Amino acid sequence: MKIKNQKSFKKNLIEWGIIIGVIAFLYYTGLYSTVIGKFQQAALLTGWFQPEINIPIDQQQPADYNLSLISFDDKLVNLNEYKGKIIFLNFWASWCPPCRAEMPTIQKLYNEMKNRKDIAFILISVDSDNSKAIKFIKDEGFTFPVFYLNSGLPNIYNTGTIPSTFVISKEGKIVAKRIGMADYDSKKFYDFLDKL
Repeated sequence: MKIKNQKSFKKNLIEWGIIIGVIAFLYYTGLYSTVIGKFQQAALLTGWFQPEINIPIDQQQPADYNLSLISFDDKLVNLNEYKGKIIFLNFWASWCPPCRAEMPTIQKLYNEMKNRKDIAFILISVDSDNSKAIKFIKDEGFTFPVFYLNSGLPNIYNTGTIPSTFVISKEGKIVAKRIGMADYDSKKFYDFLDKL
């Protein structure tokens, strides 16, 4: 019995050593965000992660347009410039697996909506190293507009969590909000935007 317990203990020790080794390898090679992001991307296919689009009118907060940004091509932009448009506002980082997971759905949404003059896509990287965000966007082939913060973040958008997404109506109200990843490539979300 004692020999069997020793073999079982050794087997468990080896299994845990392999698991910890794989996790350490992914973490130290920088592949952790990519691998976890791919698993979370598969989770998005379940349909469980949807943006909140049914905010009652009396609970819709006014958007804060006092936000200065810098585009990836170093142009100074202010959110005020987009007043009167529907704004898809997303905060993300290249090291964030849930951000990576939802990005392909945002790209599909952008591809469908980019020719509409009444919608603006503002994706704000909160990476501390802008070059990492630029590399990630280029490597993945994303074409939606990406910006960095050039001013403090208004409290209304400061959720403390990324990804965080807000949809601002033409009238300047936050009509949809999602803290955490979501699937934006859904008929329900397209229909929602079409009705704004």
